[in-house]
Amino acid sequence: MKTLVIILLTLSTALVAQNKKRILLMNGTAHIGNGQVIENSYVAFSEGKIDFVADARLTKLDMTKFDTTIDVFGKHVYPGFIAPNCILGLQEAEAVRQTSDYAEVGDYNPHIRSLIAYNTDSKILETVKANGILYTQSTPRYGVISGSSSILATDGWNWEDAVIKPDDGIHLNFPISIQRHGWWAEPQPSDKNTKFREQLNDLNTFFENAKAYNNTPTVSEKNLRFEAMRGLFNGTKNLYIHTDYVKDIIMAVNFSKKFGIKKTVIVGGKDSYKVTQLLKENNIAVMVNRVHDLPELPEADIDLFYKLPYLLQKDSVLFCLQNQGEMEAMNSRNLPYLAGTAAAYGLTKEQALQSITLNTAKILGVDRLIGSLEPGKAASIVVSAGDVLDMKSSVIAMAFINGRYIKVTNFQNDLYKKYADKYGVKQ
Repeated sequence: MKTLVIILLTLSTALVAQNKKRILLMNGTAHIGNGQVIENSYVAFSEGKIDFVADARLTKLDMTKFDTTIDVFGKHVYPGFIAPNCILGLQEAEAVRQTSDYAEVGDYNPHIRSLIAYNTDSKILETVKANGILYTQSTPRYGVISGSSSILATDGWNWEDAVIKPDDGIHLNFPISIQRHGWWAEPQPSDKNTKFREQLNDLNTFFENAKAYNNTPTVSEKNLRFEAMRGLFNGTKNLYIHTDYVKDIIMAVNFSKKFGIKKTVIVGGKDSYKVTQLLKENNIAVMVNRVHDLPELPEADIDLFYKLPYLLQKDSVLFCLQNQGEMEAMNSRNLPYLAGTAAAYGLTKEQALQSITLNTAKILGVDRLIGSLEPGKAASIVVSAGDVLDMKSSVIAMAFINGRYIKVTNFQNDLYKKYADKYGVKQ
């Protein structure tokens, strides 16, 4: 333990300043993120990129060619975890309105960019980094079209420093055909949304106008809303359709096809397991929300959402995990444990890991940059003393973003130590 502390102190002074040195993590169990596991591994990186990952039992290295070697024997090495569809960095205290900057007035705001509201000084970011969350999809909320999300690191000087993919997609809250009332403890009868057709017609009109605008070679007056929609029609942006129920999912898929949207993702998708063939045929991925939730229908299996990832995996639908809802910014630190639950309900451990790493990167369109421990990708790495999907054994020992060592302690650790020391609690 003393050796590790010395290593970390050295890294904090040397690697924070620059990331050009050749670093080697040796003797750890490397979970590549694509399903492969190397039990005794070498993971080498320099200038922010992974140079190679190899089996130490089969590879001979000249250790003098590395500036720093770190023995992580008995530990697990993972790619950095990605929290998609999240207001992380956009909200600090849920009860204090002035610290929330994730929504704008109006219903149709495709031109609103969450990117410029991202706060790299957020205290919450410190707590999620300490649990291996190294990237997030900063996502706006509310309205019919909330705005554009972006992919950012959870560590950086400002948003310009943290961003890895700006304006990756537009977020659409699809009209809901059935309105559900009450809450999980006291559900109330559901009824039809009497304004559903009107809302759908308005949405169709907006997309028709946006497509016509973007099909016009020259326009006399620039429309910022329609300009922001351009990427949906030329395939450079994803359309994230937030919807849950089977009828609405089917209509959302048909809506996307009608307007020739090339990249569509269903966000939420509580009933997605009922239409896996449709999703697969149309190459539509799903961001599964909160596997720890309870089902809304009394006749549903109590563990329906626990096993939803397995049901999608079984039918070859690409999916990832996310955590939208109450206290989502602070609770994004629990993303690895959501994956752990999915592993207990049908997925293998490596499939569960993919649901918060490589699968997420593929859906967001950044899999050439992050998501797995492969040569040429960013050296964004998490080292854990135990199984990171198990809250009882997971202890993050160190982490790197783009080859740069980042601090994995935070003010919560400081408070724990302060009061443990005061009252003589063994740590």
